[in-house]
Amino acid sequence: MAMAASARGKGLTKDERFVIFASSTGTVFEWYDFYLYAVLAPFFASLFFPAGNDTAALLSAFATYAAGFLVRPFGAILFGRIGDIVGRKYTFLVTILVMGAATFAVGLLPTYNQIGWLAPILLVSLRLLQGLALGGEYGGAATYVAEHAQRDNRGYATSWIQTTATLGLLMALIVIALCRTQMDAKTFSDWGWRLPFLMSIFLLIFSVWIRLKLNETPIFQKMKEEGKGSKSPLTDSFLRYPNNKYVLLALLGATAGQGVVWYTGQFYALFFLVITLKLDYLSAYWLIAISLVIGTPFFIFFGWLSDKIGRLKIILAGCLIAIITYFPLFTALTNAVNPDLAAFQAKTKITVQADPATCNFHIFVGPWSRFTDCDRAKDFVTKLGVSFDTVNGPAGSAPAVTVGATKVDGWNAANWTKAFADAGYPKAADPKKVDWFMAELILVIMVIYVTMVYGPIAAFLVELFPTSIRYTSMSLPYHIGNGWFGGMLPLLSTAYVAWTGNIYSGLWYPIIVAAMTLVIGAIFLRETKDVDITKGSGVQQMTKG
Repeated sequence: MAMAASARGKGLTKDERFVIFASSTGTVFEWYDFYLYAVLAPFFASLFFPAGNDTAALLSAFATYAAGFLVRPFGAILFGRIGDIVGRKYTFLVTILVMGAATFAVGLLPTYNQIGWLAPILLVSLRLLQGLALGGEYGGAATYVAEHAQRDNRGYATSWIQTTATLGLLMALIVIALCRTQMDAKTFSDWGWRLPFLMSIFLLIFSVWIRLKLNETPIFQKMKEEGKGSKSPLTDSFLRYPNNKYVLLALLGATAGQGVVWYTGQFYALFFLVITLKLDYLSAYWLIAISLVIGTPFFIFFGWLSDKIGRLKIILAGCLIAIITYFPLFTALTNAVNPDLAAFQAKTKITVQADPATCNFHIFVGPWSRFTDCDRAKDFVTKLGVSFDTVNGPAGSAPAVTVGATKVDGWNAANWTKAFADAGYPKAADPKKVDWFMAELILVIMVIYVTMVYGPIAAFLVELFPTSIRYTSMSLPYHIGNGWFGGMLPLLSTAYVAWTGNIYSGLWYPIIVAAMTLVIGAIFLRETKDVDITKGSGVQQMTKG
């Protein structure tokens, strides 16, 4: 109702308000489904993967998380083609059914202790179905809303779709937090974690019901009546110039940077709080949740602003600010959340010595992976959340650790634990010492970066391509940018931190990708806000920004 009231104030018609509400409601549910796994990834590491190496199990969980993103572009191709040929409404009705069924099934899965490696195989399979469906969902929802919106408020109208990812994450955080506070840890571990997945069936029923009330977009209907639709949207999108050029430019000059800024500000920040800074789960959930509540209205603001000054400059400005400030922001977050850890790190030099020939760089972890003592030693220090230097040891030598003035030869978890304890290592963040205001402020700032790059992106992509191939053309660069560049961020950044020994080194990945987008977008892309999409054209009508 609040959304409808705000939309009414912007001059939207009753039909436009209902289109925004129905499309956004369904998309919130899809993101809720998708993010349940993401929020629980550290917890799932102990349920669906073998114990023995915490970082390896976490990487396995993140790899499964990433699998859902990796398959999204294929969903974009599959459902994008259907959407451009059959229609927008029926396509994203199918995607929500597939997504909902896969999410509900996760709540029924047996764990690794029950069926062994079949458990992660089934989990990955369901994640692939979720990713495939989500690959067709976003393009349909964004296109559907944009093709109903008026020309001068298309950025504002589509920005409601942009809020759905954040609201879906917020919903997932709240539901999980409620489940964890209403039962003890053992009960949640045994079966309580299934409840958020099983409860999604009620959201699925509501979302399908409301989407059945939607009609096809007038622009698509007019195109079909005039016989101007594409018979081969895949060929027209990706094999014919200049559209294929703009698909590539949209990816490298807009969505790739947008994707990494988005996932750094929401997911990597959450994992950093819990895994690196040792803040308890519930406090981290609520910090992120509050930042999302405060930051979400800025999606609407930047969508509205893009109708006034343009989409591209806001997206690129968000990338630029993120590039400049990520390192100081995450350093400040460490000082605010776990000052004892920051003080320990500042006064204690940590070195791991090992034969480099025995050390491996692990990303995709599975039955094929082999872990040496060097890998276990690095895993041990990495999961403590402290930075360390790696020194090459003699060939065939056992790993050794130096903590301040104390050196421990040979890999032995008990001895290494004692060395860190004797040096004053804090096992967890002390809630009494957390600067809650500063921590929240930092997280809100990073969410605002997310709203800058994400708020205008739907309108920008819709305006970039013609009606006959819009669903297909916009979906692929969006889902490669968000699914591959963004979705791989937790996995690649975690692996790089473990390899380098620096808790901040994972930030280089989003910074480099955002810098690439900034350069390519500024040089090769132009503004789109004045494109008239009712005439069926996109890039052909672009004006110089």
